[in-house]
This record gives sequence, C-alpha cells and structure tokens, in this order.
Amino acid sequence: MANVKIALSLSTLGQPFKQALQTASQLGAQGVEIDVRNTLRPEELSDTGRRQLRKMMSDLNLRVAAIRFPTRRGYDVVDDLDRRMDATRKAMSFAFSLGASVVINAVGAVPEENEHPAYTQLQNSLSDLARHGAHVGAMLACETGSEPAERLTGLLDSLPEQAIGVAYNPGNLIVNDHFDEESIRCCASWTLAMIARDGVRDLARGRGLEVPLGQGSAEIPEVLGVLEERHYDGWFHIEANAHGGLPEVANAISFLREL
Repeated sequence: MANVKIALSLSTLGQPFKQALQTASQLGAQGVEIDVRNTLRPEELSDTGRRQLRKMMSDLNLRVAAIRFPTRRGYDVVDDLDRRMDATRKAMSFAFSLGASVVINAVGAVPEENEHPAYTQLQNSLSDLARHGAHVGAMLACETGSEPAERLTGLLDSLPEQAIGVAYNPGNLIVNDHFDEESIRCCASWTLAMIARDGVRDLARGRGLEVPLGQGSAEIPEVLGVLEERHYDGWFHIEANAHGGLPEVANAISFLREL
C-alpha cells in the first residue's frame, strides 16, 4: 500500500489532551482518533474552540482521522434509545466540524435471526443514523467484534440507506472468537476505518488475548493487501494498551510503515 495513513487513539495514551497531541506528533502519526464521550465533549468546545483546535493540530501536522463515540449500550436496546441516538447525531456533526468524516462505535450485538426484534431495532436505528450522516457529511462506522463479520455486513446490506460502514477490528474478532481469514474480504468494501489490533486464540480461556501488532493471528499483511485491492484510502488506527504503552505504539507504527 503506497501510503498508509496512521492515526493514534488519544484516549488510550492516558495523557492530558494537549500532551497526547504532542505525543502523537512526536511518534510520527499523521492523524488522531478523539473520544468525544470521555476525552473531549462536543458541548465543551465552541466554534472558536474548534477553530483553535484545528489550528493547533495543523501546527503539529495532524488531522482528525475519526471520532470515537462509545455508548454504554447498543442501538438495539430500546431503553433510553432516543437520548443515545440524539447524542450520536451530535457526535457526527461534531466530527464534520473537525474535518473528520467517520464516527466509530460498537452498535450492539447483531442477532442471528433477522426476524428478532433487536435486529429490526438495529435496522431502524442504523437507517436513521445513515440518513443523518449523509446529511451532515460524517458516516457511522460499526466496529467489528461482537459477532461474526458476515452477520454485521449482512445487517448493513439490509438497510435502505447505504451511508454507513465498518470499522474493521481484527483484534476484537479474535478476542471474541469470531475471527476467520475471510472476515476482511467480507468487510473490505464496507470498511471506513481499520483498527490495527492483533490477538491470539486462547483455548483454555475460551476467548482470545490481545497481543502486539504483527505477533498474532490477524494476518495484517494480508489485510492490507485486500484493502489495497478495494482501493481503501482511509486511516489505520493504533491504540495503546495497558501492557505495552508507548514503546508498543512506536513498534506498531514502525510495523505498518515497513509493510
């Protein structure tokens, strides 16, 4: 892949926001992923503040690659859904104001049966968010992990509005024992963001374990190859984990660049 655009998840660094921006720039990232639920809330930043943030990032040669908006429950859960949907719409508008076109969230577990009430609710919720995304210029990317990839893409394919996509996270799929080598081919045409995480299966635990990028079963070179075939021009997101810290982030960036 001629130009791998690398974005660093700021919230995983465990640093104050401005320091995290400096760290991302120093590590050689070209972009950042901002958590707007736990790190920087839209209502806390005025229009002037947003312009100042974009100027600060420009000075550091950084861009906002995506906004992450983690909700406590998925869009399949009816309880308090209206508030969750409204907050997500605001996050999508906020993303566009910062120059990003992708908002990442885990949208809820997709049932096996498409007649299940939760399946219908997900169809309704995601169709609404797809319409809003098309209107404001920022699309929702559904993060993989809670079900096999083909079940998630099957749901997206059933929506009348196609302005929605996938944040492909092979590490999540491995940890939850939903990974197979065909998952990237299933997701490639839907992929709006690539979450560069890796993992290995742990048969004793009945689920997987996260490991440093390139040391697990995610087959990252093959993933990049498939994405290149589909002319993917989005970002590759790197997250620091509690065990490896900044050295592991630096190694992950080097690993992607060498590929």
